[in-house]
Amino acid sequence: MLARDLLEALAGGDAVSGATLARTAGVTRAAVWKQIEALRLKGVPVEAKVGGGYRLPWPTELLEVPRIRAHMSPSALADVGMLEVHWEIDSTSSELARRIPVLDDLSFVLAETQSAGRGRRGRTWLSPPGMNLYLSVLKRFDAGFASLSGLSLAVGVMLIRALDDLGIRTAGLKWPNDVLAGNAKLAGILVELSGEYSGPCAAIIGVGLNIRLPDSLHERAGQPITDLASLSGGLPPGRNRVAAAVVASLGEGLRSFERHGFAAFAQEYGFNDLLIGQALRVIDPRGEYHATGEGVDERGALRVRRATGEVVTVDSAEISVRRSGA
Repeated sequence: MLARDLLEALAGGDAVSGATLARTAGVTRAAVWKQIEALRLKGVPVEAKVGGGYRLPWPTELLEVPRIRAHMSPSALADVGMLEVHWEIDSTSSELARRIPVLDDLSFVLAETQSAGRGRRGRTWLSPPGMNLYLSVLKRFDAGFASLSGLSLAVGVMLIRALDDLGIRTAGLKWPNDVLAGNAKLAGILVELSGEYSGPCAAIIGVGLNIRLPDSLHERAGQPITDLASLSGGLPPGRNRVAAAVVASLGEGLRSFERHGFAAFAQEYGFNDLLIGQALRVIDPRGEYHATGEGVDERGALRVRRATGEVVTVDSAEISVRRSGA
């Protein structure tokens, strides 16, 4: 029995006895227990009661390409190249990077779990299977790195659009690449570039979106985090529907960015900017200072007003920004 098979057997949320699981899979109960422990190590909160079997605390659904496609319109599907789902992979972005030469534009890789998921500045992105959304997309650009200013901010707008389609309207954007609800992180974005500065290049855009988080992940995250379940009364949209909404929004949005750049997203970013007017603590290699958020410029750089009244721009590659008192 594989961990994926076990998770699928428990996906309905009902208790299933170890004997039933073993009989169905043609393995011993010890083998079932071994896979239960493997899922728990990955962060899946499998519950067990003596005489009551194993169960998940909520129903879930595994990601399947046909089900994702079924939630997408013909026009959205036309924007997408390859679409594939893995059970476990080192990271969806690494998988795309290995295959750049042979992949179509707007190819998507999704995974149920990642063994080496990455966040901004090398941070680990926790990836328990069956609960959240981990995906990356490859987008090629002819104009080079110089044309990609504001890309991560534009992707944030694309995620807000997808959430809006799912009925989630309480999220906003924290520069440069976080989606927050309240003060808690809902999704993160990681953009990696390869190619030429002024010629053909490729962007691999990774997205991690929290759909359902167990308590153990809140403890391990090291920062406030939230999920779609918390924002939708405990009943989040189905994972395949969430995946479809994100894939569709990224497909359409990245084609728009290719034609118009960040200008096509700047106004929407401003509507969803959580840092405008906020007291901020700006930290860079030269030290830190306090300032007030003043939105972003046409390149997507953060504008802040220092205590002296001077407005300066801040680049994501050089600094991090936190709310004052954080």
